[in-house]
Amino acid sequence: MDSSTQLRMMVYASLLAALTAAGAYLAIPIGPVPIVLQNLFILLAGLLLGSRWGLASVGVYLLAGALGLPVFAGGLGGIGRLVGPTGGYLVGYLPAVFVIGRITEKAKERVYVDVIAMICGTAIVYVFGVTWLQQLTGMTLSKTLAVGMYPFLIGDALKIAVAVPIAKALRPVVRNQLTVSSRQ
Repeated sequence: MDSSTQLRMMVYASLLAALTAAGAYLAIPIGPVPIVLQNLFILLAGLLLGSRWGLASVGVYLLAGALGLPVFAGGLGGIGRLVGPTGGYLVGYLPAVFVIGRITEKAKERVYVDVIAMICGTAIVYVFGVTWLQQLTGMTLSKTLAVGMYPFLIGDALKIAVAVPIAKALRPVVRNQLTVSSRQ
């Protein structure tokens, strides 16, 4: 990958990190875990940037939040958010975006593959988040699922449905930009 292409990918990764932060501002508190839009951008990072650059995007986002920038749900930041009730969900974004990117890199632009990849990524976030929440709070598994997963299933299904046409529209733009930069 030449330096121009790397620069473009860094810009795309940074843009998706910023959009993830913006998505966190749209938080609806419903308990220890709020409803947020940030995971839509995690899904898109995996679909559009692939495993490596998607991971970079999410890593930048999490690092910014850990350093205290107000990029987490409700405009909060700090390492305390990563060790608090939502920490597992946040940490789960890293393997989720990697898996989404990896699956979609293997099967080029098939909607059903994108959907499967996003379902896998969302499941990873739930595994990390629910496990972390249960360990932190001491709630039973059924109670943890009731507050940390069930209320979000419909919203996450909608986010997956919205991510499909967005990725379909933006992939050619990203690919075109990368092709142009590699020819220069």
